[in-house]
Amino acid sequence: MEKAYRTMKSSGTGNIVVGILVLVIGITAGVISIVNGANLLRHKKEITF
Repeated sequence: MEKAYRTMKSSGTGNIVVGILVLVIGITAGVISIVNGANLLRHKKEITF
């Protein structure tokens, strides 16, 4: 019975770590997208197609 609890504890800890990593990566990607979009809007007069 003890082994099952240890397995569940390590699995839960791993899931929390993965969740935090996904959250941080998502926030970072969002900030980078906003900065790139702001740069495009600032230089939109210079863009020609």
